[in-house]
Amino acid sequence: MLTITQALVDQIVAHARKDHPDEACGVVAGPAGSDRPERFVPMLNAAMSPTFYEFDSGDLLRLYRDMDDRDEEPVVIYHSHTATEAYPSRTDISYANEPGAHYVLVSTADTDGAGEFQFRSFRIVEGEVTEEEVQVVEAY
Repeated sequence: MLTITQALVDQIVAHARKDHPDEACGVVAGPAGSDRPERFVPMLNAAMSPTFYEFDSGDLLRLYRDMDDRDEEPVVIYHSHTATEAYPSRTDISYANEPGAHYVLVSTADTDGAGEFQFRSFRIVEGEVTEEEVQVVEAY
């Protein structure tokens, strides 16, 4: 289960809406070993595409060095889908290389009549996708 604050959910959704119609992407870092997302790090979608996202390799290297310096790890890796439901694509699955991370997808397309967006979380380990419950809290 992903436990995340309402403030972080709001930041992720705002980023997805701001970058629409391109996919948005980013990371929420947290203390190593804690499974607690704390520090919101929006990233640039280097692909600048409505159907694909790619972290800029230089930005990603700087982020990992910064997380290492802070004794953090990527707790949440997020991106948006602009025209489809919030479910990992084959490409998303092939790029998922952090087995301990929660992969959050936000859809900015109204694909199910449930409203303007969907916010879902998945674990992706060795190509296996498992959806998990999301518990939104005011504070940890």
